[in-house]
Amino acid sequence: MSILNIKIYGEEVLREKAKPVKEINKKIIDLINDMAETMYKAPGVGLAANQVGVLKRIIVIDITVGEDGGKNLIALINPEIVEKEGQMEEDEGCLSLPGINASVKRSAKVTVCGLNIKGKPVKITVSDLLAKALQHEIDHLDGILFVDHLSFAQKFFIQNKLKELKKHGNTKI
Repeated sequence: MSILNIKIYGEEVLREKAKPVKEINKKIIDLINDMAETMYKAPGVGLAANQVGVLKRIIVIDITVGEDGGKNLIALINPEIVEKEGQMEEDEGCLSLPGINASVKRSAKVTVCGLNIKGKPVKITVSDLLAKALQHEIDHLDGILFVDHLSFAQKFFIQNKLKELKKHGNTKI
């Protein structure tokens, strides 16, 4: 397994729409394993394939990172939100936007369909942090970043940090 380079705000691949995975083969499984290792090393609670420069509809999530070693990995291929319910607003951050956090409105409960690493269809209904993480990572697959959900006032407040990220990439802000 390998640690992959996480793309930083300003890199075009983060704004591109990922393509569906047509076949789950060794290359896809290796990518999922590398994404998981990268997410744990960062550390983060989720990672989408385009965050590591691969335009495939793949996400990995583990909301237990930092809790007793984590390793409750959810890997989804071609994930799709099929139901949304309620609303919550919480602080959100992103490995591709280091140092930037903001309050984002999301659905409180979601149902997501996709394929697991073995190619079997899965359907999960989750709420709270896991719902937020799934929405965040699936947004990535559509070229949407959490800052796109912010109000004008919130964007104004973080605009200098965003400009610095775009200009300097993954250096300390």
